[in-house]
Amino acid sequence: MTVGAIPSSVLFCCDHNAIRSPMAEGIMKKLYGRRAYVQSAGVKSDFEIDGFAVAVCAEIGVELARHRVRSFDEMRDWGDDLGTFDLIVALSPASQRRALDMTRVYHMDVEYWPIMDPSGLSEGRDATLARYRETRDLILSRMIARFGPGDTGAASPPAPASVP
Repeated sequence: MTVGAIPSSVLFCCDHNAIRSPMAEGIMKKLYGRRAYVQSAGVKSDFEIDGFAVAVCAEIGVELARHRVRSFDEMRDWGDDLGTFDLIVALSPASQRRALDMTRVYHMDVEYWPIMDPSGLSEGRDATLARYRETRDLILSRMIARFGPGDTGAASPPAPASVP
């Protein structure tokens, strides 16, 4: 797949589908609209959507509050055909392993974007929000580098967060 080409369907995945992959799903939908079918999943679905992820995405006009956390297995059980995705973007090592396992059965491209889980890395609300913004901004910059700047009218990306 060439840089800048948007596949017709993309699945973002991470460990719990509570922070990174929902951020990526929401940002891609915001930037590229209906140009691609976009979903997200986790290796597990044992958490709810993370409130800090909801807050930092709202800052750039991406709504995550209604996101329903789901795992690969739940998607399959609910009737989603995981083999129909053109691209899986894994955001964690565990989700990359699961995605590569899936490609033995299905033919699809898998990319690994190493995005650190921001939860539990900081003390205090302000420091925690700063880490989540760094994660959001890294996903955003990787997405723009991979798929292009997005549709006209989409929110402009924020300036990259500085790393302390």
